Amino acid sequence: MPAANPKISTNSPVIRQLDEAAINRIAAGEVVERPASAVKELVENAIDAGARRIEIAYAQGGKTLIRVTDDGCGIPGADLPLALSRHATSKIDGSDLLNIHTFGFRGEALPSLGAVGRLSITSRATGHDAAEVSVTGGVMAPVRPAALNAGTVVELRDLFFATPARLKFMRTDRAEAQAITETVKRLAMAEPFVAFTLRDVTGGGEGRITFRADAETGDLFDGLRGRLASVMGREFIENAVRIEAEREGISLIGYAALPTYSRGAAVAQHVFVNGRPVRDKALTGALRAAYMDFLSRDRHPAAALFIDCEPTRVDVNVHPAKSEVRFRDPGTVRGLIISALRHALAEAGHRASSTVADATLGAMRPEPTGARVYQMDRPSPGPLRTGAMVFDPSGAPGLAEAPAAWDTAPGVQQPDAPDAAEAGAEHHPLGAARAQVHENYIIAQTADGIVIVDGHAAHERLVYEKLKTQMAENGVAAQALLIPEIVELSDGDAARLIDMADDLAQLGLGIESFGGGAIAVRETPAILGTVDARALILDILDELTDSGTAETLRTRIDAILSRIACHGSVRTGRRLQGDEMNALLREMEATPHSGQCNHGRPTYVELKLADIEKLFGRT
Repeated sequence: MPAANPKISTNSPVIRQLDEAAINRIAAGEVVERPASAVKELVENAIDAGARRIEIAYAQGGKTLIRVTDDGCGIPGADLPLALSRHATSKIDGSDLLNIHTFGFRGEALPSLGAVGRLSITSRATGHDAAEVSVTGGVMAPVRPAALNAGTVVELRDLFFATPARLKFMRTDRAEAQAITETVKRLAMAEPFVAFTLRDVTGGGEGRITFRADAETGDLFDGLRGRLASVMGREFIENAVRIEAEREGISLIGYAALPTYSRGAAVAQHVFVNGRPVRDKALTGALRAAYMDFLSRDRHPAAALFIDCEPTRVDVNVHPAKSEVRFRDPGTVRGLIISALRHALAEAGHRASSTVADATLGAMRPEPTGARVYQMDRPSPGPLRTGAMVFDPSGAPGLAEAPAAWDTAPGVQQPDAPDAAEAGAEHHPLGAARAQVHENYIIAQTADGIVIVDGHAAHERLVYEKLKTQMAENGVAAQALLIPEIVELSDGDAARLIDMADDLAQLGLGIESFGGGAIAVRETPAILGTVDARALILDILDELTDSGTAETLRTRIDAILSRIACHGSVRTGRRLQGDEMNALLREMEATPHSGQCNHGRPTYVELKLADIEKLFGRT
């Protein structure tokens, strides 16, 4: 006999009205997940108050202390108790919940924090005296006078002391501090003209500054560039392209990194909607789709994108933490992100990230051993004298034989003497070909260095881009099935596919309704050859459910084109003549995306002469 359910009472249940303290503690569970959540709410309040300088201090990962100081408009003393009341806010009047121009609007953060911790607010508004109010575990103390020049200081101590069970779910101090840092950095990216200072005051005193971003100057792009450099690193900005596009009243600005500056995880992807940092699957999916043709599945792009539109076209009130948004027309936003990023990456041409050269130089430098080299351990004069003969211009014995040995060295192919057309080729971005080694790698000389090109990978990309261009111009050829394949689906799934029929037809997949929930597949893309139509349809449905678009079919077609390009390109082991090598370099310069192969790896490495001289100890 099953045991009685302890949650079911034999008595009739009684409906009760929860008290204010319990309501605030429940709300705190939704709004304040960890110390970083509290920092986010308090810093957003400071930004909404018009602050130009914001300082955040924390101790023990924010568990024992969070203090946010700003120079904003402040709160009059008479309004401090109201600021700690649930659903009390100065940011909206309640008449229009879609036309929201501020970070906060629910009026839940301060009462929730006061319900689970020890919260005090000291503030001074223009024309008023400074005042302070405190609340501990939901119990508010009377307002009293305080000393403060301007702005607001919010201090939160002993977070979750009133809900001890939540403390068990806190991570280590280091992990919580890292989460606070990431939160402040995202907010700093959204407000480049506001100064941010983050301090770890564990142990007392002034503590140490863990992050600082001074207020930027100049126009929006200048300020954004400077702020992203301080938050995401100078390397990101040096290897990023500028994004600026607009469609149907929705604008997109920001910076996106070159494909060769990719990451092993999606940690450098930041998307903002009307200045609000969000983590939205649809938006990050669009970012991923824009790089789909340039990165392998285990690499992730780096970007900071800022979407601006009328507040009435986006709903930010769909998540307690306001980290997700819903657009009225998500397809327009997705299309804008993909087209803007692809256009910007195409304009970058053959450009590859500077980190490729840095990695190359790092691989060339031997590990420092720290051991001294004594005279007795140095090479004997014999080998040194032999090596000097090759480069000694004095005409010493052995000089005449050295060039012949160099010319016939295994794996080295030198181009013919350059003609007049190629005489100044070293002034091109990728320089003039000087040799081919191991029947694949082209060594080119530029005006201030050398370029090493992976001939196979470069030609593979060039062929791939040509195939894509031809397909875009002529469309995807479809092959008719002798017997249409009938795929049984639910009515809803079949309707979604039929709505996409025109788009799928452009990719060579012809479908039509077959009654009920069934669809008939009459044509498939010819380039795919024999294909399991049912599996393809189900894959497309899964992607429609996940992202709202059918990129699966295009991905498969692009994968086939990439495979064709790989087999049709210059194979490793083939010796190229000088004119062939230079023609390849010139075509790379004229072809978009030629700086990386079809899998996101660089097709060439550029080394400056100064870097090469450093390798040999020349200053």
